[in-house]
Amino acid sequence: MPRFAANLSMMYTEHDFLDRFAAASADGFEAVEYLFPYAYDATELRRRLDDHGLRQVLFNAPPGAWESGERGMAALPGREAELRSGIDRALEYAAALGSPRVHVMAGLVRPDATPVERAEHRDTYLANLARAAERAAAAGVDILIEPINGRDMPGYFLTTQAEAHAVVRDVGASNLKVQLDLYHCQIVEGDITATLRRDVPTGRVGHLQIAGVPDRHEPDLGELDIRHLFDVIDELGFDGWIGCEYIPRAGTSEGLRWLDDYRSDRRNNA
Repeated sequence: MPRFAANLSMMYTEHDFLDRFAAASADGFEAVEYLFPYAYDATELRRRLDDHGLRQVLFNAPPGAWESGERGMAALPGREAELRSGIDRALEYAAALGSPRVHVMAGLVRPDATPVERAEHRDTYLANLARAAERAAAAGVDILIEPINGRDMPGYFLTTQAEAHAVVRDVGASNLKVQLDLYHCQIVEGDITATLRRDVPTGRVGHLQIAGVPDRHEPDLGELDIRHLFDVIDELGFDGWIGCEYIPRAGTSEGLRWLDDYRSDRRNNA
């Protein structure tokens, strides 16, 4: 049965961040993810996890100057030292929080970048990911990369599943994996059922995320048949987590009917 993690950067925003752990637990979540932990002391975050019986399953490495519009730096030549420092910081938090996964963002590339420049970005990306994966392997942590749609994040270096899987193959590190967000995938390329059936069995998919398309609200709102996709994920035996990375249309708890119904149906059919 698919396992769901609440994304505390998007869900429960009606509460202060540190109070979102309790709210997620009260709604039956057993795990959480979020963008960045670095504004908070790791011991305080760990206490919130422990107090509410939650597991930390994912967060992002430092992305550069996020407030100024940066979205990672792993594919940006000249930022190698900053990235290495960020990976070290992320792994310190991963150890404290017990998180087995860290997402490393690629960064934004000029839309008029030449083929030669894009090749330089890719070479930088591969080298940085190889170093990050080697460092993370010693800590028992997986490094994840995620294709992101260009509508929400114009200029992001990595946009398609094929590109992401090619990067993972070229780096060749067993702990470098793809973060498959069904929302981004549907917007960029669609054909999600076939994508799941093609990619999940490879072992290169380390984490899934969901949201409704096109508005990024609850996953049962919009054009995706989310119950069908859950059945496909279940059929494939995916044993990771599905992050609920969506913006609730109204209150978070009030919008969880999709999850309550799914859990109820699975219990009744067990």
